[in-house]
Amino acid sequence: MQKEFSYPLKIDELGQGEQKYVLKADKEQLQTLSKILQVPAVKSFEAEMKLVFQKKKGLLEVLGKVKAELSLISVISLEPFDKEYKTDFKVVYDTNAKYEDIYQDDEDINLDLPDIVIGGQIDLGDIAIEQLALVLEDHPRQEGEIFEAVIEDDSPIKHNPFAVLEKLKK
Repeated sequence: MQKEFSYPLKIDELGQGEQKYVLKADKEQLQTLSKILQVPAVKSFEAEMKLVFQKKKGLLEVLGKVKAELSLISVISLEPFDKEYKTDFKVVYDTNAKYEDIYQDDEDINLDLPDIVIGGQIDLGDIAIEQLALVLEDHPRQEGEIFEAVIEDDSPIKHNPFAVLEKLKK
């Protein structure tokens, strides 16, 4: 029984062309995912992925969709609520490149460079988790909630903070 949400694939074992994978988290894995994503609970998590490997070019495309339902806490009302997420993604790996090859020129950081395969394998679980994490809000709130600043005291400053300095002036 697999405890973590990890689905490693060795690049050497991938065939030329297209392969499809469906990842669905069980109860134990949902608890692990809630710890990884730092949310109160993950109620469901599913990823559909298609891998297209072009061996001659050394390029591996991972295309897919991630669907998840999370329990979150609103930063405004501090009430728990559930929210469903759906995201499409595409990640490209250069299976022949090394870190030094791709990142040697820091001149153009806006280039859309392919990811690098480390240790000869990729992890489909890590890819799916990362894609969901990229669409999560930093400050979740329920739909329709708006932050309004509450000002406790509308009166002008009664105490002059510079009054102490007046005593030094002689």
